[in-house]
Amino acid sequence: MSNDIKDIYSRNLDILSEIGNIGAGNATTALAQIIGNKVNMDVPQVRLLGFNELTEIVGGAENIVIGIMCRIEGDLTGMMMFMLEKAVAHHLIDIVMMGFDDGSEEEFSEMKLSALHELGNIIVGAYLNALAGLTGLKIVESIPHLCIDMAGAILSVPAIEFGKMGDEALLIESRFFEEDKTVSGYFILIPDVPSYDTILKSLHIGW
Repeated sequence: MSNDIKDIYSRNLDILSEIGNIGAGNATTALAQIIGNKVNMDVPQVRLLGFNELTEIVGGAENIVIGIMCRIEGDLTGMMMFMLEKAVAHHLIDIVMMGFDDGSEEEFSEMKLSALHELGNIIVGAYLNALAGLTGLKIVESIPHLCIDMAGAILSVPAIEFGKMGDEALLIESRFFEEDKTVSGYFILIPDVPSYDTILKSLHIGW
């Protein structure tokens, strides 16, 4: 199945990149509304990577990251994940909480974890809403699950579940600019093989 996904990706790179661009753009708009400030975005880098390559992109298997992931059902089946480095997550939450200091400089307090979970929920939802609007497909997302762990441990979850179908995921690497701060985030879309076909057929593209 792995070769099937690589073939689909290589022959439809522009379309899949545009899907990544639109989804990330919608998430950027949602982020700007949350923090109440203008946010710009670089054109996302869209790549098909193996799970082992993904860990290197996000700083290595032992790098502590924040992962917000949800299952996708409906017309598509798979998983969607949004990953942030720990320092970036702290920065975003500080903006959302307007500098409120609850004494948790290094670790995330319950209050900050709650805010981070809601932030991830909105961003992931905005991305999937854009995908649903573009394709006309029904996409049902589960309640997102937030975890703080080493990148290798977090990525092992989809790797184990979807590894039997293929070891690749669609990475949408996005850089957001809020005033003088740069925020990097990683959208990881992991549909099963039939879902790639469904997405392309919804856009009237055969593969």
